[in-house]
Amino acid sequence: MKAFNVSGACRPDRHYMVDLKERLGEVRKMVDAGQYFAITRARQYGKKGDSSGRGAWTKSGFQEALKMLLSEKNALYESLVNKLEDYPELKTVLYDLLFTGRPIPYTAMNKSIEVATMFGFVKNADGTAVVSNRIFESVLYSLFLSEEYVDNRIYDAGLREKNQFFVKGRLNFRRVLEKFVESFDSLYGDRNETFLEDAGRRYFMLFLKPIINGVGNSYVEAQTRNQERMDLVVDYRGEQFVVELKIWRGNAYNERGEAQISDYLEYFHLKKGYMLSFNFNKHKEIGVKDIVLGDKLIVEAVV
Repeated sequence: MKAFNVSGACRPDRHYMVDLKERLGEVRKMVDAGQYFAITRARQYGKKGDSSGRGAWTKSGFQEALKMLLSEKNALYESLVNKLEDYPELKTVLYDLLFTGRPIPYTAMNKSIEVATMFGFVKNADGTAVVSNRIFESVLYSLFLSEEYVDNRIYDAGLREKNQFFVKGRLNFRRVLEKFVESFDSLYGDRNETFLEDAGRRYFMLFLKPIINGVGNSYVEAQTRNQERMDLVVDYRGEQFVVELKIWRGNAYNERGEAQISDYLEYFHLKKGYMLSFNFNKHKEIGVKDIVLGDKLIVEAVV
């Protein structure tokens, strides 16, 4: 059985191979036309191109490249999908890891973990199974969410209302939260706590997908993903929006969450951030409000 090789030279008899001859011809044409970036050192990240027109990678250029990479159909992605179909238990493990944040111990004797590792989908990170890289994570998120598009009402709500979220081409993320709160409460407000824990964060990603689809993209910060919270970073036309999706665990925990996202905004050099709390308290106050923390503004939504 062939496997993905991530650690050394590839052998056609043992590893999946990709025929690059046609693509290399396209790359050569782009190079001859000067349509490429030159990466010379890490400190050039984010700078504008030099006078020759061959600049370093910029933040927006990297985001565009990532979007193009995720939108293409290739043998690697097709093989990934096929393996999920062949090994249902593998799909369950990856689904739980991505959407619920439940830590999965890395146990080599576990068949699902063994299969996922063999195909290069997961790796051992300090005794915990994690997805191997952000590209695979993004592909898996898109795949799992796409399986719910057809008959999911929260996805339909985002698709139906998408035009109201833009002002002169810019994404009004506060309005996105306001409409999500309204739609989620209308559709699922009477559901129990177990439903909200398992589905709440996934449903926000479903709501957001048709709004930014084709122009923007989003990814989850794996370092902050757990059963209590996860941070979603949204890129849209050169702007970044950081939103913390979390389960309400009382006022003290909520205040810690506000401090955490404030620190996270500092990392991204942003002054405004967003929080979406799924609250099980029957006396909760549903809606969107502003919270000022030092020089940061947090827009908090509660459902």
